Amino acid sequence: MLDLPIADPATGRATARIMSVGTAVTDQSYSQQELLDIFDITDPKVRSVFLNSAIERRFLTVPPRDADGAVRPEAQGELLAKHKRLALDMGARAVRACLERAGLDLADIDYLCCTTTTGFLTPGLSAHLIREMGILPSTSRVDVVGMGCNAGLNALNATSGWAVANPGKVAVMLCVEACSAAYVIDGTMRTAVVNSLFGDGAAAIALTADLADAAYRDLGGIPSERGGPRILGFASHLITDAIGAMRYDWDDEQGKFSFYLDPHVPYVVGAHAERVVDHLLADAGLRRSGIAHWLVHSGGKKVIDAVRVNLRLTRHDVRHTTGVLRDYGNLSSGSFLFSYERLLQEGTVRRGDHGVLMTMGPGSTIETALVQW
Repeated sequence: MLDLPIADPATGRATARIMSVGTAVTDQSYSQQELLDIFDITDPKVRSVFLNSAIERRFLTVPPRDADGAVRPEAQGELLAKHKRLALDMGARAVRACLERAGLDLADIDYLCCTTTTGFLTPGLSAHLIREMGILPSTSRVDVVGMGCNAGLNALNATSGWAVANPGKVAVMLCVEACSAAYVIDGTMRTAVVNSLFGDGAAAIALTADLADAAYRDLGGIPSERGGPRILGFASHLITDAIGAMRYDWDDEQGKFSFYLDPHVPYVVGAHAERVVDHLLADAGLRRSGIAHWLVHSGGKKVIDAVRVNLRLTRHDVRHTTGVLRDYGNLSSGSFLFSYERLLQEGTVRRGDHGVLMTMGPGSTIETALVQW
């Protein structure tokens, strides 16, 4: 029997397959109204941003309170420590959940890719997780840091490539975002938009390119019986004219990093969505009408609406995206995997179905991937 990577029957090219997914969040969730009360926000314009966000609850770790019961500002060093603590906790739980669903153990991990934007560690999060979880020290690893909400698909591209190059081995990709550790509380509309949107969460998926698919039957291989989708390809688009529209930069006045979202981001992203999706599908000889499942990043109500309208999708097409936004807020790089998990739980996927994964983030960037069950 030949130990060959799973192949795309249409092209004969080797592909990786998603085996399982696992997610985790922090301990406490809050409604938007509860957060307005906790932070004593009375400005009508800011309150409107929170209450009209299409978000009902988010998982967050709010700052400690001072002697008077008011929320105490956190210094950058405290935020970095919070990021490390939350990322290790959520990340470990997401990885364990992912492995359990695939029937795997920690010792089965051969490659670990960790993606985060909400904090910085040296050595990277992957090294800390290997030590804390007891993953084999010989595990290959990489950290994708600072790419933003689109980074999950950038990392998936690299992880699937490693899986294809190492057939029979298990690659795990983890997106972990402690957005509680990236907040600035200053009363401005700039930070109000950010603070109304993001939540804490982690998501992990396991990939393999273990045995040949049907294209290799005549060579002695056997088709894979795993239920997860094969990753057929990726397409990216960097909107260079909008490189500063989403950015994480230093705020001298606050003495910490602060995230900025240009109010025109939804329209910029929406206007370029068709180009990258059509490029992705053209390479596979498909049209949008042939896509059964759309898993779009839960970037925010206006972003989702702009993408939906420009791609001519229905509200049903993006039901998992809007559901994740409603229940978790924007989880940055891992949002699309929360939607993927919901799709699997729904039980509507059929063998042969195609799906598009889509993330958007700083750059401004649109990343896409095509999968088939």
